[in-house]
Amino acid sequence: MKLNYKIIFHFLGLLLLFNGGFMLVSTLISYVYKDGVTFPLFLAGISTLLLGVSLMYATRDHKKIMDKREGYVVVTFGWLIMALSGCLPYVFTGAIPDFTSAFLETMSGYTTTGATILNDIEIIPKGVLFWRSMTHWIGGMGIIVLAIAILPLLGIGGMQLFAAEAPGPNADKLHPRITDTAKRLWLIYFGYTVAETILLKVAGMNLFDAMNHAMSTLSTGGFSTKNASVAYWNDQPVIQYIIILFMFLAGTNFVLSYFAFKGKVQKILKDDEFKLYLSFIVIFTIIASTIIYFKADPTISSIAHPMVWGEAESALRHGMFQVLSVVTTTGFITADYTLWSPFLVVFFFGLMFLGGSAGSTSGGVKVVRHLILIRNGFLEFKRALHPNAILPVRYNSRAVSGDIVFNILAFFILYMLSFIVGSLVFSMFGLDFMSSIGIAASSLGNVGPAFGDFGPVNNYAALPALGKWWAAFLMLIGRLELFTVLILLTPFFWRNR
Repeated sequence: MKLNYKIIFHFLGLLLLFNGGFMLVSTLISYVYKDGVTFPLFLAGISTLLLGVSLMYATRDHKKIMDKREGYVVVTFGWLIMALSGCLPYVFTGAIPDFTSAFLETMSGYTTTGATILNDIEIIPKGVLFWRSMTHWIGGMGIIVLAIAILPLLGIGGMQLFAAEAPGPNADKLHPRITDTAKRLWLIYFGYTVAETILLKVAGMNLFDAMNHAMSTLSTGGFSTKNASVAYWNDQPVIQYIIILFMFLAGTNFVLSYFAFKGKVQKILKDDEFKLYLSFIVIFTIIASTIIYFKADPTISSIAHPMVWGEAESALRHGMFQVLSVVTTTGFITADYTLWSPFLVVFFFGLMFLGGSAGSTSGGVKVVRHLILIRNGFLEFKRALHPNAILPVRYNSRAVSGDIVFNILAFFILYMLSFIVGSLVFSMFGLDFMSSIGIAASSLGNVGPAFGDFGPVNNYAALPALGKWWAAFLMLIGRLELFTVLILLTPFFWRNR
């Protein structure tokens, strides 16, 4: 059976329409702030809109049939075409004239990685900065829909487990129709963004910074309007606590937020993944804060303002902030944590492989996969003693099918192989060991800050051109759950059946 190319291009045209529309919103911001790049932004938006309209018009007679193969192509090439068109505001305004660097910045935005090639963020026009944060926000929305609605239909992704648990309209799905599910989750996503913007504004940020940081937080992206990231507000702890709260919410399954608003608190408290996610955050915060308090020198590791209030409060805040930032793959920083202690360097490197909850905007392996792997590992001991016993892995008091367990095992193995190959390729570009493994783990996990030459106080500008393309590729496969992209590289996928 041949691929239905017309419906693929029709969807790609629709995505370009959305992208162009958001570019025009950035044009409005540019006009309001009189930053001098209003016309180039407008030109980028109109060009994208026209291309989208042309594609949709040319494929208007498409057959409204889409199977799994078309789904894989639309998801992967959708992200690519969004990134390629998303480069236009950078190139047209001259903010990032080099296309390779502009593509990396854009892919980092849409995949909510947060790695940047900009050496001086604060001189970039406000309209472009707003577009930069907007790419995060668009990517975050897309990931929610992918995780909840699309990937389970393809039989992959962390939310496959959730889909398997909810076979009918009376189970834990928000609504039996995918479109209604997506609308409800987008409403929560938008509501959280508005709420954080208001709280940050009240806490002392100006409106522009508040909007940008809210979009970056809810998407677990990490782009900031300041060179020092959130460390710029080290003398305003309330701002950092607000961001901590919303990083936690963004790293939580958005379905649980829906249950919370519906008053179904028991569903949240009984959710195995949420309990483990919360436990991880608490335990890791205690470990990091204790070491910061007894070992770290706050005057050395601070990027902008030194830590204020009591030392214990500072240690707790910075420890909690960095743990959440890495676990949820947001990538904001309040200090150069590579200077805190050698133990914490290794500690935060390990956290890059954790990830937030399935159904959240965070990247990484995801907590639910670790939970299933751990439980299956313990059951192997029992199976060794009782080979004839039927011992299924349980999640939320239900038996998990063997197919899902094998899928998670395959994902984890493929993830680690991608990390190893990614590190080797970076080393071929001349990067040292720490830089290679750091940038590979960060790109694949969509974290942002890495280690070595690409640590929290540095950026990806020093990467060679081929290294930037490789980093962008790792960001893409990490964001789209590996299988979605890598299956397109197999010869049997393209064979007509």
